[in-house]
Amino acid sequence: MLIIVFRTIFIISSVFFTVLFYAGSSLQVIVISGIIAAILSLGIIIVIEYMSHSFQPRQILAAILGLLFGLAIAHFLVAGVNSFNLEIMQKYAGIIKPLIYHIGGFAAMMFFLINNEEISFLDRIVPVKEKDSDVQIPYKILDTSVIIDGRIADICGTGFLEGILVIPNFVLNELQMIADSADSIKRNRGRRGLDILNKMQKDQSIKVKISDMDFKDIHEVDSKLVQLAKVMKAKVITNDFNLNKVAEFHGVEVLNINELSNALKPIVLPGEEMKVHLIKEGKDSNQAIGYLDDGTMVVVENGRRRINEEVEVTVTSVLQTTAGRMIFTRLKED
Repeated sequence: MLIIVFRTIFIISSVFFTVLFYAGSSLQVIVISGIIAAILSLGIIIVIEYMSHSFQPRQILAAILGLLFGLAIAHFLVAGVNSFNLEIMQKYAGIIKPLIYHIGGFAAMMFFLINNEEISFLDRIVPVKEKDSDVQIPYKILDTSVIIDGRIADICGTGFLEGILVIPNFVLNELQMIADSADSIKRNRGRRGLDILNKMQKDQSIKVKISDMDFKDIHEVDSKLVQLAKVMKAKVITNDFNLNKVAEFHGVEVLNINELSNALKPIVLPGEEMKVHLIKEGKDSNQAIGYLDDGTMVVVENGRRRINEEVEVTVTSVLQTTAGRMIFTRLKED
């Protein structure tokens, strides 16, 4: 309702001052000028409301300041021309004066609007908004180990990893060499890695980029990965413990899938009870080894006699290492 009131007041005031300006003219001129003023004021309202939705506050402010600056320059220009008492100005003053004001105001407004980012004093009022093109795209480079592991595809599918996954060509070449290996185990690992990549490329929710960037003077793949990460300002995703340490030494941020997996495992406290299936002998005498569903090793004291059975155990301690977690337990019946 308030907006409608302001619109009405603006149109009425525009018509009033226009009619007042042409008060000494004929009735026909007054009526025509009043209608033109109403149409122009309505057009100004439409433009301003469109700008308020389509332009940033800094652009609107620049346009307003430019308009005021242009009108001020036009006013001084008209005053200067009037001082010469030119006959043409006296004869066509009703046309020339409004024309000077319109051209001056419009030209200055457009200049301020187009160059608003270069006008430094506007920074104190409305800072320049960062463009999308200036925002650093979060790249994450995959190494061979994490591709063969395969869990990266499931993690990306959940949406927890943002940005673009980069697959360097030299990593693809290494995968191809592993897939062509004479060793059946290595060959299967390499083919699994290639299958994982194909799966990720077909998934529309995962952004994958193949990088042709190479470093001919560097021969080791791990060193190339670190160098590429520096150039692209990217993070490296890996399962390789040694690459993890080397990258951190060079100041490259690393995301380790194994560390993520360990962080997501449920917390086990001493005194808790659980069931575990014992499958083999432990390192020490009378020990037996079992595994939880998430792959955590469970060491059971005096459990050797119960191998190949599912037993109830009580947790005595938990050992967390960089390689994973081990849970030490004793048989509940003891």
